[in-house]
Amino acid sequence: MDSPLLTEQLRRYSGGDLEVAEAVLREVLPKLHEIAVRELRRERYVAPLCPTELINEVWIRSLRKGGWTINSREHFYAIAALAMRRVLVDFARSRLTQRRGEGEAPDSLDETAFGNLGARSDLESMVQMGSLMDKLETANLGAARVVDMHYFAGFTLEEIAEITGLTFRQVRHRWEKGRDWLKDRM
Repeated sequence: MDSPLLTEQLRRYSGGDLEVAEAVLREVLPKLHEIAVRELRRERYVAPLCPTELINEVWIRSLRKGGWTINSREHFYAIAALAMRRVLVDFARSRLTQRRGEGEAPDSLDETAFGNLGARSDLESMVQMGSLMDKLETANLGAARVVDMHYFAGFTLEEIAEITGLTFRQVRHRWEKGRDWLKDRM
């Protein structure tokens, strides 16, 4: 299946055409697996899931429901990476709630560098990052999307510029703004 056909099928699927669902899943599964492996490696202490379980959870919770507009295959993968991050944050929140009892907030975290978040890979840092990303989306949606695509989905800044139609300079600016915003709050 070539890229234009896949993009068209993704658009049809996101618009509610379930007839293309199996073909779409079969085509996107290898890249979804790659993204899931990266996310689980980064958050290995958060969720005892295998990549297939994470993909299934994302597909059932988010992607199967549709309701989003797909611009390209890469845009779809960015949406999937965001959905994976949200599943892992929800999983971490659930585990913290079980550990600490219903309704209790997690202890505050020591200051950490944004780049080292993946190395920490604990429940509290995952929940903190999820909360911060939600706040960044409210404060600066453009920067949040670039952070999602670059840090979580693994796209280069050049790829993000191509996907979004922004200039490289605009993407780099949003990345730096989002990264700095997160660092200031960690």
